[in-house]
Amino acid sequence: MVHVSGYFHQTVLVAEVIAALQPRSANRYVDGTVGGGGHAAAILTASAPDGWLFGVDRDQEAVQAATERLAEFAGRFELRVANFADLGSWLPDGSCDGVLLDLGVSSHHLERADRGFSLVRDGPLDMRFDRNQALTAAQVVNQLEVDELGRLFWELGGDPHARRIARAIERERRHRPLESTRYLAELIERVVPRAGRSTHPATRVFQSLRMKVNDELGSLRRGLAAAWRVLHSGGRLAVLTFHSGEDRLVREFGRALVRDYEVEGEVDVPELRRPRVSQARWATRKAVRAGAAELAQNPRARSAQLRVLEKRAG
Repeated sequence: MVHVSGYFHQTVLVAEVIAALQPRSANRYVDGTVGGGGHAAAILTASAPDGWLFGVDRDQEAVQAATERLAEFAGRFELRVANFADLGSWLPDGSCDGVLLDLGVSSHHLERADRGFSLVRDGPLDMRFDRNQALTAAQVVNQLEVDELGRLFWELGGDPHARRIARAIERERRHRPLESTRYLAELIERVVPRAGRSTHPATRVFQSLRMKVNDELGSLRRGLAAAWRVLHSGGRLAVLTFHSGEDRLVREFGRALVRDYEVEGEVDVPELRRPRVSQARWATRKAVRAGAAELAQNPRARSAQLRVLEKRAG
């Protein structure tokens, strides 16, 4: 558990990430979601004495915490408040040996009521990783048309009650705007009673709002391409996903690089394939998941999947 200056985050699959990236001295690495610095510290430790790390995070509090956490590695890292989708703006193509993207929401965000991510701690409907951006969850909930809301809850959250919840929100906001996490969670629980389930009925709605507010899938699409450009031949891209939509994007991205042919457009028509040299290989045949010991310590790791691509010579 990383716990620095009030920022706390339980880092997942640390040993597996290190095994995937195989950090070595004198090599250069990127942590595109540095959080509290847990994975970054492990990478810097494994790449001693002079491995170097570039870390970014959209949350200024995370970068401040990581700066403190990594103080013992002074001179071997650089941190920046930024979106990993923009890695190519600062790092030259082919300059890095490994890139990590950990797409999970941090424990800090879930535990801090004022950040507005939590189902159990009342706070403003915020959910912004970057608190300087304008769009908040309250704006999405109160301004989106009902059909768009329903589509959002279904496409990003997979909620089977998406349309019913969207209609209930529309009715409620006619009388009073929805501005707090508890208000929204209680409204959803009235519409979809828990009925003995361990998972709160608002879980998928909160997930979809967070992903919308932070454009998480859009950032991932751009970030995968940017990460691939900064890797040199033999470098590895490790991605930790926690949501089926994220994992699907990573798999599709990898498949397009691994195959030994090109296609035009989005439809793969065998007769129109053009042969080419494969640009990547999967370093692990299947996604790597947390083991029983880690799950006992951190149940949130149960949805984590690690996929690893290795870049081949172009």
